[in-house]
Amino acid sequence: MASVNKVILVGNLGADPEIRHLSNGATVANFSLATSESYTNRAGERVTQTEWHRIELWEGLAKIAEQYLKKGRSVYIEGKLKYETWQDQDGNSRTTTRIRGLSMVLLGGRSDDYSSSDDTPSPQREPAMSKNDINPDIQQSGDDDLDDLPF
Repeated sequence: MASVNKVILVGNLGADPEIRHLSNGATVANFSLATSESYTNRAGERVTQTEWHRIELWEGLAKIAEQYLKKGRSVYIEGKLKYETWQDQDGNSRTTTRIRGLSMVLLGGRSDDYSSSDDTPSPQREPAMSKNDINPDIQQSGDDDLDDLPF
């Protein structure tokens, strides 16, 4: 029988990612992600409930996180649940749940991107395309022949 371990989260970073470069050359990023849902309770009050998730990204995604993720940034994370069990100093068994991110999409408009730090690079905007860019062999006349479609 097949099984599935898949998590999809859309939320906001609670803090800047913690980046570690391991001795074997691997890069790992850890950060907390807040997801919130709102509802109206029986008393008619609007209630917002926030859940915090521990996210772990490796290699290429960790390098992207290092460069672009900042506290408050909205992000889409797709990954899987990972459980880690260990003994604390008192000998008690402890368990942590993490989401190992396997894909990530940076959300939000460019106006809120990269504004928290002057040293963070911002990606270049693509120039607007004209009809000549789509097909440079088309000569533009005074009237717009490309918009004269029969449907």
